[in-house]
Amino acid sequence: MAVLRRKARRGQGDAQGVDDPLDAAQERRVRAVLALGGVPQTDLADGVQQVRLRLLERAAKGDEAPRDVSAWAAVVASNLAMDWHRAKRRQERLGERLASLRQPEHSSGEDSSVLQLAVAQGLDELPDAQRQVLVLRFYADLPVRGIAEELGIPEGTVKSRLHTAVRALRERLHEDEVV
Repeated sequence: MAVLRRKARRGQGDAQGVDDPLDAAQERRVRAVLALGGVPQTDLADGVQQVRLRLLERAAKGDEAPRDVSAWAAVVASNLAMDWHRAKRRQERLGERLASLRQPEHSSGEDSSVLQLAVAQGLDELPDAQRQVLVLRFYADLPVRGIAEELGIPEGTVKSRLHTAVRALRERLHEDEVV
């Protein structure tokens, strides 16, 4: 990148010999765009690092440096702020869905509480891989194909883990005489 080469010729690299693609003014602008975009103060440093990383990735790929690094960095920061909000909304929706699944609409008192406790304990005793697919399938309501794609495993593996997990959980509930 031309900016990096100019800094290197002027001897402005950091102690490790790596040039910072953002100067102080550009970094302040990125922080301001992120903050105005609603990103919390605690995440601003990560956002600035993401902008730096994307600029360095452009250079590593051999792409030409943006004509106006400051404007480019501001656009990237704005996109990062939108991504942050999307991820936050996704997490909130997932949390709401899980909470609604855990709180039955018509609780039958003590029986319901005992069953919930037994299921929770049964889930804790499952191996991580089985618990993961069970939660994704029945709590997050993902289809088998979606689980396979998310975890990067074959659909058959998801089905096998689900079958084994459900059988183990069912046995556990019968042993405890909950069902």
